Amino acid sequence: MCHEPTVSLLGPFGYLLSQRQPASAKWYDRRDYVFVEFCVEDSKEVKTDFDKNKLTFSCLGGADNVKYLNEVELFQSIDPNESKHKRTDRSVLCCLRKGESGQSWPRITKEKAKLNWLSVDFNNWKDWEDDSDEDMSNFDRFSEMMNNMGGDEDVDLPEVDGADDKCLTLNKKSSCGLGKGWENRWKAKYFNTLQQLLISEL
Repeated sequence: MCHEPTVSLLGPFGYLLSQRQPASAKWYDRRDYVFVEFCVEDSKEVKTDFDKNKLTFSCLGGADNVKYLNEVELFQSIDPNESKHKRTDRSVLCCLRKGESGQSWPRITKEKAKLNWLSVDFNNWKDWEDDSDEDMSNFDRFSEMMNNMGGDEDVDLPEVDGADDKCLTLNKKSSCGLGKGWENRWKAKYFNTLQQLLISEL
């Protein structure tokens, strides 16, 4: 008896499309957070489970509704209540709040393991431990991310000691006799405001 040949549709990592397969992901470390971006276009039914020591991600992706599932035993603990995710048409970004701020994560997994679906996001990677200007270097990045998020809501500008409110605006800053270093102080406080707004939008 002759049998019709069967054709298996395989995903990017050799899994059957009918099975759950891991989504390609990138990650990078920051002082207070660890960011993980799951690269799934047109994702649907997105679910993220933030446990103290584990991250679980699942969704359907693309026109074929490919089933994705990722489970990561984390390098260190996180704060599940302060961890969030944001979906876009191209990916799902997870923001993991570190259980201990200021602790560097040399890797995201608990064990030293090579996962073919996980890589370091070198475009955003930064050795912040040796950089006292970590907040200043992030100022432009968070400003850009906030702008890309759109919206017409006003941003409450931070106050700088000794500054006239009329002297500081979002698009134009005048020293107003504040002396050397006023702009860095303004940027540092404004960056903190942007960071909190970004996290709240996730």
